[in-house]
Amino acid sequence: MFTAKDYAMPQSVEEAYEILTARKTNYIVAGCAWLRMGSRRINTAVDLSEVGLDFINDTGDAIEMGAMTSYRSVETSSLLQENFSGILSRAVASIIGIQFRNVVTVGGSVYSRFGFSDFLTPLMVLDTSVHMYKDGVLPLEEFMKMPYTKDILVKVSVKKAPVIASYQMFRNAEADFPIVNLALSKTDGRFKVAVGARPGRAVLAPETAGYLTRALEDFRNQKDPKALDENAAQAGKILGDEVGFGSNMRAAAWYREKIAKVLLKRAIREVEGC
Repeated sequence: MFTAKDYAMPQSVEEAYEILTARKTNYIVAGCAWLRMGSRRINTAVDLSEVGLDFINDTGDAIEMGAMTSYRSVETSSLLQENFSGILSRAVASIIGIQFRNVVTVGGSVYSRFGFSDFLTPLMVLDTSVHMYKDGVLPLEEFMKMPYTKDILVKVSVKKAPVIASYQMFRNAEADFPIVNLALSKTDGRFKVAVGARPGRAVLAPETAGYLTRALEDFRNQKDPKALDENAAQAGKILGDEVGFGSNMRAAAWYREKIAKVLLKRAIREVEGC
């Protein structure tokens, strides 16, 4: 369990940022689902509950999720269920239980860039941007590669598009972290592939996506199920060479790679309607 000397509940993002940067050991707290499992010593815990960042809005060309939006809100949002093939709602729906999803927040997951996140991987295959208070608007792909800084994630924005998407994951038990997860999207015939729980941060696989874009165009012309399986197998080989898998207490690298190839095939079949 973490300990905090002081507690602050600012009324604006500007006030929250001033408190956060006043001391090196000041820290943003949200749902605390992961934070409470550690032993961090915090000088001032900065609670964003009163800042007004709990929302899911349709801006016309994008859907925005505030940093304090819970996973449960993402799961039950009709906006998210009806857009992006419902991939974001479905990705969080199987995480532990409703009580847990009621406290885990969008901002806590995205800012922390946890390798085991079920939410980040599908965000990677969509046109996603993060809105930071200090650093401004950044593409999620760029943000994922950045080091941690003293900043506040205000919201996550996903541009609307005629996208077909699939999220696949494998875990040993319902309430366990994923051993590996994978997301695939197709927009105007072009694919994007992301792999998470490698066990490192989720990454895109552009070579795999490029191969699928070229190969599956031929498949759609031929409508040969055997050709689809052959393309999926070749894409799996490219994925294994392109994405770095690692070992930890949950699984070995070779096992994660084999599972990822199976998940990729399932995702391809779902996106192609097979």
